[in-house]
Amino acid sequence: MFEGNIQSDFLCPNCSKLTYDFRFARPVLLNSDHARTLIHGLKYQRSIHLARDLARLAAEAFADPRLAQALREKWTLVPVPLHWRREQTRHYNQSQEIARHLGELLGLPMVAALKRIRATPTQTHLNRKQRLQNLRGAIELSRAGKRWSREGPAGVILIDDVFTTGATVQECARILTKNQHENIVVVTVMRG
Repeated sequence: MFEGNIQSDFLCPNCSKLTYDFRFARPVLLNSDHARTLIHGLKYQRSIHLARDLARLAAEAFADPRLAQALREKWTLVPVPLHWRREQTRHYNQSQEIARHLGELLGLPMVAALKRIRATPTQTHLNRKQRLQNLRGAIELSRAGKRWSREGPAGVILIDDVFTTGATVQECARILTKNQHENIVVVTVMRG
């Protein structure tokens, strides 16, 4: 992991051979005990009130000049989906809650444009290759996503709580790209 603002040309040795269907990912926080505590509180302890605080943190990503176009053109926030069983157990989708509050803070629209059509095991202990295989064919456009897609939005900001290997947001971006969306970026609260 490379920290800080890199001021010169730089080729990440971890990512140089990878291709993504999104332009870039912008996490706000590095992996830390405090950041993990907040995210785990929202995800696993039903502390839904933390979604607003995490959205405020995610809003800091929009100081990045690469996101100026997204703000100016009012790109759509699209949360990473949960399978309905996991959402039923958790009582909400943490990424959707973060996206909802983020949209309110920034004046951006939010659409639950994607859905998980297949339950997948947790990605926590899988490597990148296993994560990609685990997600293949698990996500598609939702009914709302199909309607929204026909409107031809200017761009998409995928929202998730944590960016670890990029496998989850890559599968989401792949589906969006397949449906004619080209301007896709990712904003997450934490870098895993």
